[in-house]
Amino acid sequence: MMKLNLLEKLVQYRRLGNSGLKVSELSLGSWITFGPNLSLNNVKECMRYAYDQGINFFDNAEAYGNGLAELMMGEALRDFRREELVISTKIFWGGDNPNATGLSWKHMVEGVKNSLRRLQLDYVDLLFCHRPDPDTPIEETVRAMDTLIKQGLIFYWGTSEWSAKDIEAAFKIAKETHTTPPVMEQPEYNMFNRTRIEKEYTSLFKRHQLGTTIWSPLNSGILSGKYNKGIPKNSRLDRQKWLSHLLTEEKIQKVKKLSSIAKELNCSMSQLAIAWCLKNPNVSTVILGTSSMEQLSENIQASTVVPYLDQTIMKKINTCLKG
Repeated sequence: MMKLNLLEKLVQYRRLGNSGLKVSELSLGSWITFGPNLSLNNVKECMRYAYDQGINFFDNAEAYGNGLAELMMGEALRDFRREELVISTKIFWGGDNPNATGLSWKHMVEGVKNSLRRLQLDYVDLLFCHRPDPDTPIEETVRAMDTLIKQGLIFYWGTSEWSAKDIEAAFKIAKETHTTPPVMEQPEYNMFNRTRIEKEYTSLFKRHQLGTTIWSPLNSGILSGKYNKGIPKNSRLDRQKWLSHLLTEEKIQKVKKLSSIAKELNCSMSQLAIAWCLKNPNVSTVILGTSSMEQLSENIQASTVVPYLDQTIMKKINTCLKG
């Protein structure tokens, strides 16, 4: 039986795609972590703890809390040496103004400058196109990203939830226009959502060594097992009713089966689910979202579980997922 040393710091580092940048295999997101119910002190505590465990990558977006998440992170970042961190933000939903949404050259530049002001930074390491924009030519977005890089406002750029076809188009345009191609994509990836990473993006990994900063490794908490007996009061699915459609009886039954494997490994269901994501060599980093220090401490220990996911365990997991 496996025993976890809860004091051990085992967060490792991986290259982000074909770049020279190294990011911690686990990272801290701000969509949930920096929510309106958390104080600045809570945010600082979470970031400091994550950093002390080896996490160097912190993810954000202009849309999170309508800019509040960036403001809170900006205050917390004053306690760190900038060069020791990798900071990202995402541009798409910047406001109600018709030019404050999407991936136009205008919004990309203005959105980045507004994010930097809130973050109190001179640059972000990573900038993501938060979603594809059918109203803006991909070439316009690629050229805007290249300009931001040359201005020193961002170092690397990528996409989030883009199709493989559109990402390939961005690479093609960058080559033809002698501009900077994308380095990474930020897709959802977990035991219940596997198609993009494991099938659709296969050619991108082979041809371009695309990096990935995956989100929702617990499928909005469902893979933690907390919803096996219903939706607890004040839980995420209770607070955010629009996510309740994610919870199905089929998923609950699969989580119950998976829980027996977690028990066998002497780890939590959350740790098993996160470690499973880390097992995929095409995952550069798994973004953790947390609403408490207890959750963050537990989930970071997923790094210690990865070595125990041998072929036998992975086969058992796949059997559970097939139903």
